[in-house]
Amino acid sequence: MSQKIATRQAYGEALEELGERKDIIVLDADLSKSTKTDLFKKKYPDRFISAGIAEGNMLSTAAGLAACGKVVFASSFAMFAAGRAFEQIRNSIGYPNLNVKIGATHAGISVGEDGATHQCLEDIGIMRTIPNMVIISPGDAVEAKEAVKAAIDHKGPVYLRFGRLPVPVVNDEKTYKFELGKGVLLAGGNDGTIIANGLMVPQALEARKQLLEEGINVRVINIHTIKPIDEEIIIKAAKETGFIVTAEEHNIIGGLGSAVAEVLSEKYPVPMSRVGVQDCFGKSGTPEDLLKEYGLTAQDIINHVKKLIKNKH
Repeated sequence: MSQKIATRQAYGEALEELGERKDIIVLDADLSKSTKTDLFKKKYPDRFISAGIAEGNMLSTAAGLAACGKVVFASSFAMFAAGRAFEQIRNSIGYPNLNVKIGATHAGISVGEDGATHQCLEDIGIMRTIPNMVIISPGDAVEAKEAVKAAIDHKGPVYLRFGRLPVPVVNDEKTYKFELGKGVLLAGGNDGTIIANGLMVPQALEARKQLLEEGINVRVINIHTIKPIDEEIIIKAAKETGFIVTAEEHNIIGGLGSAVAEVLSEKYPVPMSRVGVQDCFGKSGTPEDLLKEYGLTAQDIINHVKKLIKNKH
């Protein structure tokens, strides 16, 4: 896990690579250099539209283009894509089930110095409430590129969540296979389970590594697709390991932890704990300091695992 690449960078590269398809159109809300859609813009300028700082208009335009048979990617920071344009996404994209892919970058606390107004910690919760919406939060650059391909193949709206911060590459691009709605078993173990997504995937693997040194062997699962969620892999882990810790760069309300809890409460209740932002706003600081401040580190995951193991015995 030495190489680090931001998933937003992988998003831009994927659009550039897949842009040969003539039905793909990319829109951006005056942030193309940050969202990395400028890579597509430079190569396919005739299929790129800058909507300016008008996210609602951008998503409405995306809906119109999708209604005409195009595969549309509409990009902005997660705070503005999910927050400012919710009505357009719900009524103009989700309701008619149109083929719009929302590329939401700069999600989570790791936006850093931009502060609370730009650190979107609620976007997954918002998008989960929209019928027909598929939600993907890739764990590294390899997975991000594959997620873009899967989004193109999927007929209907998709919310793709990308980060600003470079994160370790944990998947092998030669062998990794992305399956929409299917969790990925990253490491086996029967003493407990860690379920993570986004930048918390490498943190989960680091936590497992340190726990192994203490003789604790936990399972690590990457749930990159929050909706539809892979109930089978969650229930199997619950039955075989006895408890689950979720880890996400999102409010613990409405995100991965909530989605997993919903599955467990209805299908196979076991003790669980949620690592994430504890229902509060962010603040300005370096990404590294903020991840520590808000309890989003490998050590925080370890602490949650140990607490559940203690209760288990």
